[in-house]
Parts: sequence; structure tokens; C-alpha cells
Amino acid sequence: MFNIDQIVKALQTDPNTRRTAMTGAAGLAAGMLLSGGGLGKLAGNAVKIGAVAAVGGLAYNAWQNYQRNQQGAASMPGHDAFIPAASDTRGQEELGKSLVRAMIAAAKADGRIDADEKEAIFGKLETMNLSAEEKAWVFDELSTPLDINAVVARADTPEHATEIYAASLVAITADTASERAYLDALASKLNLAPALVVEIHKAAGEHAPAPTAAPVPPFAYTPSGSNV
Repeated sequence: MFNIDQIVKALQTDPNTRRTAMTGAAGLAAGMLLSGGGLGKLAGNAVKIGAVAAVGGLAYNAWQNYQRNQQGAASMPGHDAFIPAASDTRGQEELGKSLVRAMIAAAKADGRIDADEKEAIFGKLETMNLSAEEKAWVFDELSTPLDINAVVARADTPEHATEIYAASLVAITADTASERAYLDALASKLNLAPALVVEIHKAAGEHAPAPTAAPVPPFAYTPSGSNV
């Protein structure tokens, strides 16, 4: 099984990075969700539950708030729709890959991952207790050109689409034109309702995005059949 938390840690080459899936806004949402609130427990909970659960917690909170504000909203999906059970190792791994791919793609959109950054990440990966397969997967993700459609293709459920957007948001600062344009395009391709996108930004402690020119249709998806 891929060690998603170690992979996310390897991507944190800058000690001054403000947001990561382990310690930033996603950790805040998940820490509050699982502890019943209280910033004093944030750091311990975020590290303990891991990157997948941290992003899943943020997305779950945003989805709950979105549903509460919708008239005649459908019943809420279960928590395991966002965070697979500990016994579901394949589900954990596949979701983890989706979220890491989303984070890397978002960083590429802002031009943050240049040759020097890649070299620093590669060096960090070599020092970690990761398998050759895990390292190769990260190398490939970092080296391939930005492909937003590859990110979107992994959104096989509405809940996973919400998490992919959340992971992308917390991976960047969302304060440049290129970052905002990427997030706008991602939300559109994921078919996320504008009101849900606003709730994701709120959960992440970010300013709400500018209103879109036209409403986004309800989420529709076709399972790809395989997640690589």
C-alpha cells in the first residue's frame, strides 16, 4: 500500500509553506470535525489522522454546509463516502493518489514546481522509507506536463470531486491570477455547484471565489473503470 502521508511530506520541501494537507487549512477542518472543535487539538489530530482524512474532513464539512443551505436537499452521504474505512486499504490508496495528483497539478498551474524544486523533492524522496514503486509514481507525476483532465478523470463520485477540489485549493495560496484561473477551470470540469465551491473555500479559510457567469450543472460522472 502506498504511504500517502510520507509522499505528501516529501512534497513539503519549503518549511515556510503555509498550507499542506497535514498541517494547513485541511488539517484545521479535519481536526475540528473529528475532535468536536478546539484548536488546541489541531496539530495532533491532523498528524494522527493523515492527509487523506484531513482533506476528506474539509470536503465533508463543506458538503454538509452546502446541503444545509439547499432547499429540498438530498440526504447527506455517509462519512465513509469521503474517508474510506481503515480496513479499505485499496480505497484509501486510490483516494490518496487522486489527492496527491490534484495537489501536484495545482502547484504546476502556478509554476511552483521548477527544475530546482523537483530536484529537492527527488532528494527528499530518496531519504524516505518508500518503495521503488512509490518513488517512481511521484517522479512520473512531477515530470509529466500539467493535465487537468487526468485530475478530473479520477473524480468517480461527487464526494471525490469535492475532495479533489479541496486538495487542489489547500496545495496553493490561491492568490494569483493563474491559480484562480486553474481553480475556476477545475471546478467547472468537476461540475461542482458554485455554492459548494464557496463552502469549500470557507472550510479552507480562503476567500470565496468570484461568482461564475452561469450556474454549473449538477455533478454527473461516468466511472472510468480503473484508477491508475
